[in-house]
Formats: sequence, structure tokens, C-alpha cells
Amino acid sequence: MLRNLTISFIITALLAGCAMSNDGEKKVVSVDLVDLQRYVGNWYEIGSFPMFFQRQCVANSQANYTVEPEGKIGVHNQCHTKDGFDKADGVAVAVDGSHNAKLRVSFFGPFWADYWIIGLDPEYKWALVGNPNRKYLWLLSRSKSLPQDQLDSALEVARKQGFDLNKFHYTVQH
Repeated sequence: MLRNLTISFIITALLAGCAMSNDGEKKVVSVDLVDLQRYVGNWYEIGSFPMFFQRQCVANSQANYTVEPEGKIGVHNQCHTKDGFDKADGVAVAVDGSHNAKLRVSFFGPFWADYWIIGLDPEYKWALVGNPNRKYLWLLSRSKSLPQDQLDSALEVARKQGFDLNKFHYTVQH
């Protein structure tokens, strides 16, 4: 019970930070349009700015998105840990007027966080996901690795939007 309360407190603090703006900085911009029917499915994490709940992950981080009733998107994350595997299930909803490029994601009841698709390969081979305050970033791919030119293109999108790529950690995929 105490562990759950501690996690809830951390989530609340984290999400409060997500709401802060970066005065004076160029704003993070999402892509113009995301076709959710093409976006759903399995994605492998190529790298990220790890969130606190990903610290136990040692390899094979991936996400699976599914279309749910009422326009919601099921979010199913999993990874290998040194003791086995861990998973987290949540739900996402598109922000009105964002053409599905800005989502709000929840893993813990009433707590929601920004999930903005800021880069997307025209063939949906990779997606770059961040948030407006640049604290979090994920590079996702339909395959366990990306060719160097695609990796460079995706990371250049992040760099141009002001993400500090010194925080970027590559994910081991077997």
C-alpha cells in the first residue's frame, strides 16, 4: 500500500512537471496528422530518455497499441528485467483538433501525460514521441533496429526541436 502511494505521489509530481511551459524556448511541435489505423500495432523501443518506471528494464522494451471502444487506444508496454519481465497497461486518447498527433496517456487512473508524435516516417517504420517540456523522448520502430540513415533522420527531428540528445539511451533489443 505504501509503495502504491509513493508511486502515485511520484506520478502526480511528474505530471505536474509535464504541464509547465518552456518560456522563451521554441515550442515542441507534433506532426500534422497520424493515421491511427497505421499507427496501432507493435513498436520496439530503439532508445529513450528513460522514465523512472523504466529503470528496471534491461532489454527488449516494446509497446503495442490497439484500437479500443469509444476511440480510445490501448497501450501495452513491456520489457525484460534482470528478474524476468515487467509490463504496464494503459489507455490513450487523441487531443481534440490534433489529428491524432497529440495523445494523452494514462497508466494510473486519473493521471494523464502528454504523448506527442513529433516525428513519423512516411511509411510508419519509425515514430519519435516526446512531450512539450522535453523531459521524455522515445524512438520507436517496427523492427528491432533502424538503418543508420533512418536513425539519423529521427534523431535530427529531436535535435531540431530542442531535445538534449545527451540524455538519449539506446535500448538493447534481442
